[in-house]
Amino acid sequence: MSIDAVGVSKTFGEFHALRDVSVSIERGRLTALLGPSGGGKSTLLRIVAGLETPDSGRVYIDGQDMTDVPARRRGIGFVFQHYAAFPHMTVWDNVGFGLKVARADKTTAARRIGELLDLVHLSGLSHRYPSELSGGQRQRMALARALAVEPRLLLLDEPFGALDVKVREELRAWLRRLHEQVNATTVFVTHDQEEAMELADQVVLINDGRVEQVGPPEELYDRPATPFVMSFLGATTHLGGELVRPHDIDVHDEPIAGAHEAMIERVVALGFHSRVEAVLADGSNVTVQLTRAQAQHLELRVGDIVFLRAISATVPSPSPSPFAEPARD
Repeated sequence: MSIDAVGVSKTFGEFHALRDVSVSIERGRLTALLGPSGGGKSTLLRIVAGLETPDSGRVYIDGQDMTDVPARRRGIGFVFQHYAAFPHMTVWDNVGFGLKVARADKTTAARRIGELLDLVHLSGLSHRYPSELSGGQRQRMALARALAVEPRLLLLDEPFGALDVKVREELRAWLRRLHEQVNATTVFVTHDQEEAMELADQVVLINDGRVEQVGPPEELYDRPATPFVMSFLGATTHLGGELVRPHDIDVHDEPIAGAHEAMIERVVALGFHSRVEAVLADGSNVTVQLTRAQAQHLELRVGDIVFLRAISATVPSPSPSPFAEPARD
């Protein structure tokens, strides 16, 4: 199903969680709502789910206005960060809970639960209780439970936030494969840039209650619309009043057109690449990332004078935001 949020605003007291947000998500997409804590991404997800009501604006699902429709009638599967499992129920019963509430035929329900446990690789653990599972297994159980009622839309609120790094990496790849196997539009909230870039077909970058940019991950990285987008997605440094990626700076030992004179302050070898820290003539600092081969060829030493030039598009350095409020997501 498709999602269209049109002019959505939401406040909590004096805090503006969302400010006139409009976003379109195509049917079948795996979309990330990305941004810093307090940016508004979870609030937007909860409004789409029907768990929050916007102060203004409308939410359309498959072209139908669902703004005032209760969550239980939206055909949505929702997975929270902390699983919300029933501790006294087995994995089998947890996954089948929604089917039981919907009074599904027992034979049909059993077949559906078995298929889902196979899908999430938990078929051999159906008799266990949530406390007997690892964090990754509990999260897969939560996803199977959300999918049991065959939702047209799957919403995930920081689904891997409570897991350690290795388990998160494993579940990212698993979620991507799962999305390709089930017939549902999937939207997930994350503040992890790598997670969004790796998983999503489309990224909605939200900051301070506003949408900064929407598009494929590579578009946001290569063609950022604002200084915030550029600085949030990957490392940046300042060169001549512009933001630029450290790996997009050429280092020369002779003056060339458009280059800035700098003095090397530190060279750090980091395996495949080296980080070069330098100071410009105006006293500002700049960081350059070179391959190990480039650094060895240049034979850079502390105190050397070099000339730095950006080799890709830059954006102006950011100015302070006019909206400075306490964080709340």
